[in-house]
Amino acid sequence: MSVDGWHTLLVLGGIRSGKSGFAESLVADAPMVRYVATAPAGEPDDTEWAARLATHRARRPGSWTTEETAADPGRLVEVIAAAGPNDTLLVDDLGGWVTVLLDPAHQPADDTATIAELAAAVRASEARLVLVSPEVGLSLVPTTPLGRAFTDALGATNRAVADACDAVALVVAGQTAWLKPAAAPAPPVQAKPTQHAHAAPAQPVPTPPAQHAPPDQGAPDQGQGAPDQVVLGVPAGPAGADVPAWPGLDQPTASTEHRPEGDVADAPLPEVLTPTASPTPAPAQAGTADAGDWAAPTMALPMIATGLVIQPGMELPMPDDYTGPQAVDRLATLDLPGAGLGVLEQVVGFAAATQGTSTPRPWDSVRVLLLHGDHSGGASAGTVAGESARRARQARAGRGALARLAAENGASLQVVEAPTSAPFEDGPALPEDQVEAALRYGWRLAEQAADAGVQLLVLAACGAGAEAAAAAVLAATAGAEPPAVLGRVVTEQGEIDDNAWMVRCAAVRDALHRTRRSPREAKDVLAELGGGDIAMATGVLLGATARRVPVLLDGPVGTAAGMVSRDLAGQARHWCLLPDHGGRPGVRLAADVLGLTPLLDLRLDLGEGAGALAALPLLRAALTLAATLPVHPSLGGAEDESYAEPEPSTPAYAPEPAEPAFGQPESGEPESGEPAFGEPAPAGPGPTTIGSDEPVTPGRRAD
Repeated sequence: MSVDGWHTLLVLGGIRSGKSGFAESLVADAPMVRYVATAPAGEPDDTEWAARLATHRARRPGSWTTEETAADPGRLVEVIAAAGPNDTLLVDDLGGWVTVLLDPAHQPADDTATIAELAAAVRASEARLVLVSPEVGLSLVPTTPLGRAFTDALGATNRAVADACDAVALVVAGQTAWLKPAAAPAPPVQAKPTQHAHAAPAQPVPTPPAQHAPPDQGAPDQGQGAPDQVVLGVPAGPAGADVPAWPGLDQPTASTEHRPEGDVADAPLPEVLTPTASPTPAPAQAGTADAGDWAAPTMALPMIATGLVIQPGMELPMPDDYTGPQAVDRLATLDLPGAGLGVLEQVVGFAAATQGTSTPRPWDSVRVLLLHGDHSGGASAGTVAGESARRARQARAGRGALARLAAENGASLQVVEAPTSAPFEDGPALPEDQVEAALRYGWRLAEQAADAGVQLLVLAACGAGAEAAAAAVLAATAGAEPPAVLGRVVTEQGEIDDNAWMVRCAAVRDALHRTRRSPREAKDVLAELGGGDIAMATGVLLGATARRVPVLLDGPVGTAAGMVSRDLAGQARHWCLLPDHGGRPGVRLAADVLGLTPLLDLRLDLGEGAGALAALPLLRAALTLAATLPVHPSLGGAEDESYAEPEPSTPAYAPEPAEPAFGQPESGEPESGEPAFGEPAPAGPGPTTIGSDEPVTPGRRAD
């Protein structure tokens, strides 16, 4: 499906306006479509009508299934109500449905009640739903009673269904205008190909409408944005308030989507903010929200039609095969006083390969992407309700371990709200269209960082139940046993909660049993088990690989995304570096499968991403030495005269004469026969007692 910000869509248009072709293009990339045909077969001698129906049938791909409701108009409501969240329905059209509804064969019937039932089914639909309907309100009032009855019934149907749908589009002469929400997007555009070799030509997609505000919340607040900004949803709440997880669901969002002129796929992402953590922060007042030197609302996720095709077997770039070994060999020639950098040689080789030079530079521009997406059900057993949201607010306010470490490293920080995942033991964690949206948006986050000159990405996460979801992904992709890769649950008091751990293991076991016959393709694993945060992290890894930006992994979400990304692009793991495994068994197993060797064994448990930031100064130090130290003189390096030892007769540094203290003679002679320099102070602290009770000041010699 096209990722364009709507869940249910009504396409209106006149006869031969192109409305059916436009609606079919919207679902062209769906894996399977149920085509609901509503029109009756017509009279046997009506060859023109039969030709129209044949043309419609010929346009449908072979993978589509057809459901005909001409025999019973109530069947349409049943089909829509029975469709699940993974289904895609195309209803063409409501004009035929009204014709059957008004047929004398179905009379007497309560037309108004039937239309209301249809609107209620559309509003409650879990499926991706596109409905096509003729627009007859612009024509003359029919002169016959039957014609007036048809136009009245169809007008009532269009109004009811339009009110129930997320978006409404009007097609006139092949040109699309979006009527709901009331915005002024550009006309449909052909998605232009990207510079990546893997991007296949995309189907024409419409300009996505902004998510509309619920009727009871008033008009959107334009805030302080520029005139070319379209505000999505309702105004942001007070600082520290929870932000909805994902646009396109029932919750409103609180962000802006910039829409410059040109292709909407190039619309910039929300602003990147930089935390500045104070060394001694003032305590927050009771009853107030978190606030600091850096505070801003969380980024929302606009649904942008990028035209990008994320599919298995993508050909993405690889690091340089030659510069990495050359940089490691060069370390043996440097003027180091010891044996070398030890395991940090891997950092030098990694940086050299990703930068394409044998003398890599330290990473100056670093960005931290903090993904906040909770997992419902047994995966989050043992977690305190609202704790992950508090951590996200804390990071946005420039507080907490992650924000402080980012500030110390001079890194920017983006807090991204991922969609909340459903209990995977009961059903899919995330609908397929939301998985596609998360992958594309994660890709765009990486592209935005690359365009801003970011040299290193740090992947972080703070969602409840994320470790259990990562364990499920690891079990599905590597055949691991859940208890062996699921870390223990530690309470806020530092105690181990075995009951919560067993609940998580049971949830993962049930999820794996439920999906035992499901395909283990990357997107299937993300939809059934991984959820929103792991899907978005996978998109980040793929986008960073496409733009040659290395990524520091730290924790279960990042390594689980690395496991999934193997099936989409095997090159992604070569752009990842794992500073520390954090003592997590799942991370260690994923690192072994991915071929990533943890550099350190610090076993820090500061939250995903914070461990990588804590190790980053050490990694930078290794790169600084590799880039700046000269070659050893014995190997042809120039002798540095500034390091020559001084002559014995001349002190290297001569202390300046101190001014005499008040009341002392200016001559160098000591007063009262004391030596010019006292003996060293005693080793112990405080005054020293000589004899019975006579204290002696340290630095003075007792007679």
